[in-house]
Amino acid sequence: MSKVVFAAVAALALVPAVAGAQVLQERNMPLAIAQELAQATVEACAAKNFNVTATVVDRAGVVRAMLRADRAGPHTVAASRDKAFTAASARGLTSAMAEGAEKNPGARNLTMIEGFLLLGGGVPVKVGDEVIGAVGVGGAPGGHLDEECANAGIEKVKAKLR
Repeated sequence: MSKVVFAAVAALALVPAVAGAQVLQERNMPLAIAQELAQATVEACAAKNFNVTATVVDRAGVVRAMLRADRAGPHTVAASRDKAFTAASARGLTSAMAEGAEKNPGARNLTMIEGFLLLGGGVPVKVGDEVIGAVGVGGAPGGHLDEECANAGIEKVKAKLR
């Protein structure tokens, strides 16, 4: 009987903590902005004669929009998706993660995480300091150029990120 009483007392002790909990509120990537961002990113690369794929994911790394330019290679689809997932998941630039992995042998193991791609071209999308998603680009002749296109796309929709 004492075990039952102890369990009941322990359960009641948790009630104030649970009762004081609030619903978590998070901003997330809306479809309309994801589509516009993907389009603006592909256009930014096209202006430089790069045929790319741009993938936009929400804060959880789930794809919201993807556009593959005419003549973009088939490998650009997976690359852009993985870069976007990595940027959203880690809440940072994939180029910075790639640099960190070069300098830190322990960080090289990040490539063992399914879906992570440590190449430049993944950029988080923020509202203030809150990451609401990310855009990943694959297909330009270098990750730094993929990243430039992603940043140009973000700049184009910046006014809507509130």
